[in-house]
Amino acid sequence: MNYKILVAEDDEDIVELLTLYLSNEGYEILSANNGEDALRIAKETKVDLAVLDIMMPKMNGYELTKKLREVSNLPILILSAKNQDSDKILGLGLGADDYLTKPFNPLEIIARVKAALRRFYDLGADAATSSDRLCVGDLVLDTSTCTLWKNDTEISLTPTEYKILALLMKSPGRIFTKVQIYESINGEYFENDDNTMMVHISKLRDKLEEDPRSPRYIKTVRGLGYKIESKD
Repeated sequence: MNYKILVAEDDEDIVELLTLYLSNEGYEILSANNGEDALRIAKETKVDLAVLDIMMPKMNGYELTKKLREVSNLPILILSAKNQDSDKILGLGLGADDYLTKPFNPLEIIARVKAALRRFYDLGADAATSSDRLCVGDLVLDTSTCTLWKNDTEISLTPTEYKILALLMKSPGRIFTKVQIYESINGEYFENDDNTMMVHISKLRDKLEEDPRSPRYIKTVRGLGYKIESKD
């Protein structure tokens, strides 16, 4: 499949570099040098994945991520010079699936783009053909529609949050390490991905738990990883 990738970045050298490497992998590249044009392209054209800078004119990457999430659940990868944990937490919290900092290795970008496309389109299709519903306590995850319900209330999930929750709910009580979770949803694990995984787990708890500081469902097994339980 000839995937279309939107690159929103105001640095022409980076756009050219990403276009060169991504095009060589067979992807069709659409580019914009500001957030407003990127949003317009995403609304007018079927885009399969977006790579976004944060510091852009007219609309920054955070606002663009938020706007994209209102109309699409496509994979979003943030690529930014802003490298503080607070920046990453904000980007992931707004709905991005991944966050990389500049300077970057183009080969790592390729690996992460491939993994994001695979987990969203290929693995997502597989999930839809398996058991339609996963139930743990008050949670019901419909894998045919990729929607989550808690006590008849729908809870919105990002694609990455859905993948994590589906993995855990398929095996209640089983402990998954951070590496196992990340490799399952992302295809490849990098040493700097620990904080990213912790942010995704934290955001899931905010959505699922009555008291995220004392979680009922997603529990930390100290020194090992995470598991989901149906009861306290």
